[in-house]
Amino acid sequence: MGMGKGIRSYVHPLIFSLLYKFLAIFDLDTPSLLITLPRIFQAALSAYADVCFYEWCGLRKWAIFASGCSWFLFYMGSRTLINSFETAISTIALSMFPWPGKVTEEKLDFLWLVGFICIVRPTSAIMWFPLCLYHLMITKHSWSFLIFTKYMPTGILILMMSIIIDSLAHGSFVISFYEFLKFNVLQDGASFYGALPWYWYMSFGLPAVLGVHLMPFILATLVILKHRKIHQNELAMLGTIVFTVAVLSFLPHKEFRFLLPILPLILYVTSRFLSVWSRKARELHLWLVAGIFLIGNIVPAYYLGMVHQRGTLDVMPHLREIAERDHVNTSFLFLMPCHSTPMYSHLHVNVSTRFLTCNPNLNNSENYVDEVTLFYNDPNSWLRHNYPPNGTLPSHIITFDSLVPSIMDILSRYKTVLTIFHTDVPITSRSGKNVLVHELLF
Repeated sequence: MGMGKGIRSYVHPLIFSLLYKFLAIFDLDTPSLLITLPRIFQAALSAYADVCFYEWCGLRKWAIFASGCSWFLFYMGSRTLINSFETAISTIALSMFPWPGKVTEEKLDFLWLVGFICIVRPTSAIMWFPLCLYHLMITKHSWSFLIFTKYMPTGILILMMSIIIDSLAHGSFVISFYEFLKFNVLQDGASFYGALPWYWYMSFGLPAVLGVHLMPFILATLVILKHRKIHQNELAMLGTIVFTVAVLSFLPHKEFRFLLPILPLILYVTSRFLSVWSRKARELHLWLVAGIFLIGNIVPAYYLGMVHQRGTLDVMPHLREIAERDHVNTSFLFLMPCHSTPMYSHLHVNVSTRFLTCNPNLNNSENYVDEVTLFYNDPNSWLRHNYPPNGTLPSHIITFDSLVPSIMDILSRYKTVLTIFHTDVPITSRSGKNVLVHELLF
């Protein structure tokens, strides 16, 4: 959807396309490698970003401990979401930023990374806007000189390159940066996927993402504000964090992952406070705090990363085995919320599939309702319309267990052949504790 309308840049998906092309050329495009290689790429990039973070923090032990213990970084680090990619690139750029007192020579290589990530993910500009202003305030050069000789040329060159790539891939001239802002900000298209109150990030989002890091971050903030004259860099980071959260708060659509890019700034501030505190702390207190950090992150990292909502991934190898046995007579119908499962990268079989879509109202149609909403409003009516009694039924229907009572009519012609655990606590009424695979009776 985003690609078809030019809302998303092709640059990030192009990276994975090249990885897939590499596998195809050497006849290595097996399902396991197609699934694993993009994750390895993102994990390696995140690992390099961790090294850069450690060096940026001055090789402080608390820095690597705070970063390594962050459950949210663990949860997101190897995921091939644009937010994980954005955070890794931003962290590398932060380590290259000419922070006063940390570098002797002012280098501006970070601008290339900043320009790149702002084109690939335009919302990155929210975080980097105050940081670039801070750079213009502290630079030894004239700010006008830097803007016209460094900032603008770098930005224009990267923008032109992205326009060329996106236009070639899209098939017509498109400026994805502008289309993204127009759809998500000017037209408020993102709110189609849900809207939350303005205070959600402060009341729930940020505390959940930080977990046990929240208290030391609050204490560090108080110290910085009290001694702001000697903590200029940290004060700029706090200003960036506040500015970013404030801007995101006034955008109706909110998600935990949108906070990921500011997490390195928060962990930097936190680790600096912990480093100063640990110099005078008793050994017992050090072990106690370290234990709280470790346990407080391991538990959510393990449960959310390894247990919670795993069924929609675990079902895919089973579906691939079914498709490989007879791909001609096999067809899958996914009756679950859109984007619940991956698709052909996991199947890697030329098999017929259909899933419920949730495209926003891109054409501004009156009384528009997306397909997934139409289905859940009246499942049986949707099924009768799309699969009439005398029509051809899919060989397999994949659902959550919570949907079964609503579609017993069509399921009377099927038998349940697989029950796969998904989660202990379904987060919405459309989800369920198990993923079921129903096979057509012949």
